[in-house]
Formats: sequence, C-alpha cells, structure tokens
Amino acid sequence: MLFAKAEKRVYVNDVAVRDGFQSEPEFVPTEEKIGLINRLSRTGLRKIEVTSFVSPKAIPNLRDAQEVMAGIERVAGVTYVALVPNERGCERALESGVDEINLVMSIGESHNLANMRMTCEQSLEQFRRVMELVRGSEVKVNGTVATAFGCPFDGDQPVYRVLWAVEQYQALGMHSVTLADTTGMAHPRQVAELSAAYMDLFSKLPATLHFHNTRGMGLANVIAGVDGGINSFDASLGGIGGCPFAPGATGNICTEDMVHMLESSGFDTGVDLDRLLAIARDLPQIVGHDVPGNLIRAGKRDELHARPATA
Repeated sequence: MLFAKAEKRVYVNDVAVRDGFQSEPEFVPTEEKIGLINRLSRTGLRKIEVTSFVSPKAIPNLRDAQEVMAGIERVAGVTYVALVPNERGCERALESGVDEINLVMSIGESHNLANMRMTCEQSLEQFRRVMELVRGSEVKVNGTVATAFGCPFDGDQPVYRVLWAVEQYQALGMHSVTLADTTGMAHPRQVAELSAAYMDLFSKLPATLHFHNTRGMGLANVIAGVDGGINSFDASLGGIGGCPFAPGATGNICTEDMVHMLESSGFDTGVDLDRLLAIARDLPQIVGHDVPGNLIRAGKRDELHARPATA
C-alpha cells in the first residue's frame, strides 16, 4: 500500500511554537518566537500553530500571544493558527488576525475534565458560542478530537464515539478536524482503522492526524494514517512538546524526522528539508537544552561519510 501511494502529496503542519513552547521550563522570549516562526514560514510548511489565546495564568509561556501574532511576517500560502479555549480567547484571536482557530475537546471524559474542566457536552456548548463569534469572518475553524486514540484515565475510546465527535464538529460548521493522539497511546493498526473509518464517512471534511512519540510508534502511525487515506499531519520541530495532562507523555513526533521519512519513501511534502533541518539545529540554543529529534544528530540518510583509513 505504501509504495503504491508514494506519489501522493502529504501536508505538514508545525506546532512547536505553541504545543512545544507551552511546556518549556523557561519562557522563550517573544522575539525568539517571532524569528523562529518567520524562518519556519519559508520552509514550505502548510500551517504553523503560532500560539494559544489562553489565560496567562494557565499557560504563562504563551502570555505574549498577541505580541507574537502582531510581530510575525506572513508568507503567502501559510496558514497561521492559534488554539482558542473559550469565547474570550476567540475574541482575542480575531482581534489579532489569525487565519484559523483550533478548538479542542478530549473525547475521554476524564481527560476533558482534567484539561478543560468541562464535560464533553459542556465543551460542545462552548464551541457553539465560539462559532457564533466567528460567523461572518474569513477565519477558519478546526476542531480537534483529543485522546482520539486512547485516554490515560478512561482507556481506549470506541471508534463510534470518536466519529460522533466529528459529526458534532461538522454540524457546528467547522472547516476541518484533527484526530489527536494526545497521550501517545496510538498504534499503527488502530490508526489505519480509524483513518479508514473517518474517510468512509467524512471524506469531504479535511482531516489531520496529530501524534506523540511517547512509546516510539509516532512515525509508524504516520505511515498507517497515510495508508488509511489521511494526507495532513501535525509535528513539532525537534520533537518538543507534550500534553501536561497526559501522565508520562513525551514530545510530539519530530517535524524534520517525519519530513525525512516521507520524502525518503517517495512522498511529496513540499518542505525544504535542508532549510528545516538548519532551523531545528538552532532549537536547542533557543530552549536551552537538547531536543529529542534524531535527524539533527544523525543527518539525512543520503549524507555519506569518508571511508575510514585502513590500518
């Protein structure tokens, strides 16, 4: 299946500046964030999740959301996304001129209560109010189904329940959907089956898959998602990030590692890997520690080395 589809275009979205930086132990200065986004904008990425318009008390690392949005240089063809937790966040995002807002609900009720302090029904009611605020604007809305591949408190979620959430999002008028492996519980067979089920019912509603590499299956899950018919994936530069409400969850899958894997397998991502890799190699200096990505250490698979001298 993989190589039969190798001519397919796969779209890459980076979430490092939001999903990655929100969990960093130290605040990344605003000018560093802006500079990083400006560089990422010129790599061929389709979307960049720039920030979250959440309360600074909840996530101090993203307290500069409006300043970041105001300072970036927009590049044609790149969609600049912000996560929005509620109506006030939506109002701030609209004032800042975002291209797309991302609404998140965990399909695992316990995780939604821990993360959002709401039941799923309460989240959906809030989404209705947010959609009213967006109505009439050109801003797109993406709905994320978090813990779609498993909740750390409630366990695996039935496929029908995940698809029920997608159905609710579609009825609300959302423009696209993300199925998120928030806790790193997904495995390739599960991903292939859920992706195929999604495409059977919602083939006209654009979908993205969001994976974490908590148990080392992140990139394998990307291939399973492609085989299931999905052509859009979130990833994080250097593999940084991780849900603070998912016990033991490590970072997102690594953007440069994923692009390298897909391009090596014959897929077209539209991303300039050399340019992306150069940015990733600067990331440890920005965050002040090593990052999980493999490619920044090992290099690309076609980078050959001089043969060792014989004795």
